[in-house]
Amino acid sequence: MRNGIAAALIFACSAIAGPASAEVAASGETGFVIRQAADVEASPEAAWDQLVKPSAWWNGKHSYSGDAANLTIDPRAGGCFCEVLPSPTSPRAAPRGSVEHMRVIYVERPRVLRMSGALGPLQSEGAQGTLTIALRPIEGGGTRIMWEYVVGGYIRQKPDQMAPMVDAVLGEQLRRLAAELGPKAASRPPAQPQNTPQSPGEGR
Repeated sequence: MRNGIAAALIFACSAIAGPASAEVAASGETGFVIRQAADVEASPEAAWDQLVKPSAWWNGKHSYSGDAANLTIDPRAGGCFCEVLPSPTSPRAAPRGSVEHMRVIYVERPRVLRMSGALGPLQSEGAQGTLTIALRPIEGGGTRIMWEYVVGGYIRQKPDQMAPMVDAVLGEQLRRLAAELGPKAASRPPAQPQNTPQSPGEGR
C-alpha cells in the first residue's frame, strides 16, 4: 500500500492542525470516542452534496491507492464508502482490487449520514466503529458539520494511544471538507462538538 495509512497516522498528530473544534471525547480499555465540528458558509444541501463526493476533499495520502479520485460514497442504506485499487497497466478497465472503508447504515438528506466500519489500521483489528455526520443550519446562514466516531472492540495498540492519531487524521479530512465549502468567518467562539442529534424515530 503506497503511503501506508498506519505510517500516516503515526505522524499525523504533529503535522495536522484540527478543524474549528476537535477532541477525543472519551477513551478506555475497550475503545474511544472522537467528536469534531466545523462551521461553513455553504447551506446544508450544498454541504451534503460535497460530503458524499470524498474524491473532492479527502487526502489521498490516507488511502490505500494514494489517490482520492478512487474514493466514492453511495449515500443509501447498504451503500459503500469504497475505494478502487487501480491496476498499474489498466487503471480503470481492470482494477487489481477494492476496499470497503465503511458501510452506510443511515441516511437522512441533508441532515445525517451514518456509516459503520473500522477506518485505516483499525480495519485489521477486532474493532468496529460508527461514524455519524450531522449537518445543522446555522442562524444567519451556513452549516455546522459535526462528526462523531465511536470505536469499540479489541485493539492491539492501546486505545488511548490510537485515539489521538485517528482524531488527527479525521480532523484533517473535516478541515479539507470545510475548505471546499468555505469556512465560516469566526464571529463567535469556535463550535463545540456535541452528541449528534437523533433523527425522528431513531432509537425506537
